[in-house]
Order: sequence, then structure tokens, then C-alpha cells
Amino acid sequence: MKSERISSIPGLFISALRGGSGKTILTIGITAALRSLGKRVAPFKKGPDYIDAGWLSLAAGNPCYNLDTYLIDHDTVVSSYLTNSAKLGADIAIVEGNRGLFDGIDIDGKTSTAETAKLLQAPVILVLDCTKSTRTMAAAVLGCLHFDPDLQIGGVILNRIAGPRHKNNLINNIEYHTGVQVMGAVPKLRSHDFPERHMGLVPTPEHDWAFDSVRNAERIIREHVDLPRIIALSETAVPFERDCRVPTDLGAINPESPVIGVIRDASFQFYYPENLEALEAAGAQVVEISPLRDRRLPEVLDGLYIGGGFPETHARELAENVTFRESILAKVKEGMPLYAECGGLIYMGEELEVDGLVYPMTGLFPLAFSVSKRPQGHGYVVADVTGDNPFFERGTQLKGHEFRYSKITRWDRKEKDAAFTMARGTGMADKADGITQYNALATYTHIHALGTPSWAPSFVSKALQYKTR
Repeated sequence: MKSERISSIPGLFISALRGGSGKTILTIGITAALRSLGKRVAPFKKGPDYIDAGWLSLAAGNPCYNLDTYLIDHDTVVSSYLTNSAKLGADIAIVEGNRGLFDGIDIDGKTSTAETAKLLQAPVILVLDCTKSTRTMAAAVLGCLHFDPDLQIGGVILNRIAGPRHKNNLINNIEYHTGVQVMGAVPKLRSHDFPERHMGLVPTPEHDWAFDSVRNAERIIREHVDLPRIIALSETAVPFERDCRVPTDLGAINPESPVIGVIRDASFQFYYPENLEALEAAGAQVVEISPLRDRRLPEVLDGLYIGGGFPETHARELAENVTFRESILAKVKEGMPLYAECGGLIYMGEELEVDGLVYPMTGLFPLAFSVSKRPQGHGYVVADVTGDNPFFERGTQLKGHEFRYSKITRWDRKEKDAAFTMARGTGMADKADGITQYNALATYTHIHALGTPSWAPSFVSKALQYKTR
């Protein structure tokens, strides 16, 4: 690591009054449209989201990093914003907010998009769902302006407009009563162009038409939004600079480095880029593998990381690849470290039930799962490390989040099995989470490497021990 003085770049936040206002689709379109103008965009997602971040990454042609003031302390959030913008050589940073602009975890709005926008001294564009509404939208914008005068709301984009008369009525009322510029007015879109899965857009790796959807979003923005105004607003972000710690050898290949495999495909795609980069910064080589493509684990692996995703959509293929599942079990029994989150936890269980059919999984842990139509765990969590495990010391407190529709239908549990006790959140069962065996740990809790800095060095250390055993 070395310390560098890094300056901020033009940037802005795109937020809304509530979730479901169409903010993600418009942010994707704005990002793609700026890129088509020759702008190098650094995309960010505020909050612990994987799916929106994947779409923003596709639109920008760059990794999308997560800014979350619950999982990560404020100084590290600022450092991440600066260092990743600089690393990408970006001209502009676009941050998509989550939920409503002021929605946080307490009465003071901690962890809200507004808090993060003020932390990074960037203006906000507010996306308004104008369905069956006209002058009331002006009142809503005026309320936001007065609710937090320290926040710079620099413009609004009208969404789901019914027609020209609706549009003109809204523009006249909002600009007259609030003084805030209307930067675009987008008509109602066809839902099949941007289908949804669970709590967000369909994960981009699942469909070849994702590029067409991004191009469609770009076209909508070009036709209905004033891009020069958006660029000009981003340049009003208050410039600042900080001393930031920057890895000096990220991505360097060392033949003595342990090799950590990451299962990444349409069934397992929920990874923060910061987590993978943290493994590399700690000295590992990271390689991607897939039970949908590969017949077994590569012999060179010294560790395995399985993130979340939707294994239920590929349960048959996962079950049929017996040789891959057997190769995982063989390596873990030899002592290879394995870390699995959510979907990875399911894959490490014995079976998964989907629509009445039961599919065998890897069988490392005595667990059976089924998939529900309603969320079974969703939101921020706090896990106290109370049991022995390969990666975290007892007494450590982990901040993370849950994002799942699956539930455990059978757990042949012994008291020593649980590594975590949930101080906040659901966990696997009875406020317990984290099941461990050999050098493997699987959990429903998603963590972020910047908020849990001990995770990557511990993982790489275990992988090095296995490599040199």
C-alpha cells in the first residue's frame, strides 16, 4: 500500500422519493448515454446491491463499486469513491441511490442516500414517478428541499409521463414553485424491455439480450433527457481531495501466490468487485470457474469462494454435474479453505427443493433448502462471531446483509455448528448463522471486504497454508 493525494471528479447522485420509481432504468440509460458521448463513467451503487450494480457495470463498461455507510465507515466510503474513480480514469461519477432519498436506519437518516451525497459533496437528481399526479409533485420536491437544506437537489427527471399536456403541467408547476430544473420527462415504458426478478432487475449474466436492454435505455435517455444539463450539474459537485491508501501490486502475478477460485456464472454472480480485489491485494491469484461449464475444480486451486446468486434457476444443471460437486468435497476434505455466501451456502447443502422437485447439491453440510415466493431474509444484519471457524476470530462483530428467498427445511444441527449469533437479522435458524466443517464456512450473511478488512487476509493466509501443506 502507498498513500496518494487524490482529487474528486465531477459527479452526481440519482435518487427518488421511493423504491420502484424507475430510478435504476434511468440511471442505466444515463450511464450508457454518457459513455456513448465519449465520457468515461465511474458507476457506483449506494447500498448493498448486486443486481443493479451489474447493470450499471454493463452500461459503463467499468466495474460498479458499492458505497454503503452501514457496512463501511465514512472515511473508507470516501476513499473508495476517490480511488476507484481515479483508477478508472473517469471523467464523471454516477451514483445510483437506493430506496427513497432520505430513507435510512434511524430518525436521523443514517445510511440514507442523502447522507452519502452530502458526504461526497455531490448534487442529486430526483427521479419522480408522476403516475396520476401533477401539481403535487411540486409539493413533494419542495418538501425535499426544506427537509434538508444542506443537500443539493440540482434537478429532477419526470418519469412515467402520460403525454405532452401532463408533461407541461408538471414542468410549469415544479419549476415555478421550487426553482429546480426539470432535466427530462420520460414516458411510460414497456415492462418487457426491463423485466424484474425478486427485488431488482434480472441479473445481466442470465440473458444475452442485456446489451439490447442497455441500448434501449440509452435511446430513451437521448430522446427524453437533457444530457448537457446533467453534465453541467455534475460539475457543480464541490471539489475536494484526500490522502488515500492505494494498493501497489494489485493484479500482480506471483507463481508462489495461492490460487483462489471464484464460482462465477449465471447461477452464482453476487460478488462485490472490492471483495475480489481485496483477495488479490492480500496476495492471491483469483480465477473464475463454473459448475455450468467445468467438469471439476482445477487442481491448482488453493481456496474456493462461492458467492450468492440464484442456484434455483440452474438447480438441474448443478445437480447433474456430479464430478464438479465431488471434486469440491474431495478438496475440502483435504483442507482447502472454502467460503460460501447465501447461494453458495445452498450449493454446499445436501438438497434444494424447487417447485416440488428435489435436487442433490454438494452435501458438505447437513442442510436441506427450499425456495419461497416471499423474502425470507432481507436487510442489514449484525453477526457476532461466537464459534470456531476458519476465517474470523471469536469476538469479532460482522456487519452485513441478507438477500434471499430460500429457507432451511432441515438442519441436522449440533451446537458447535454455528459460528455466528445474530444480533440483528434472521440468519439460518434461531438467530444462528455460519456453519463450518474442515476449513469451510458457509453463511447467509453477505459481507463487504472494505467493511470487514480481516476477511481477505485471513482467507489468503488459509489458502497459502493449504498450498504449502
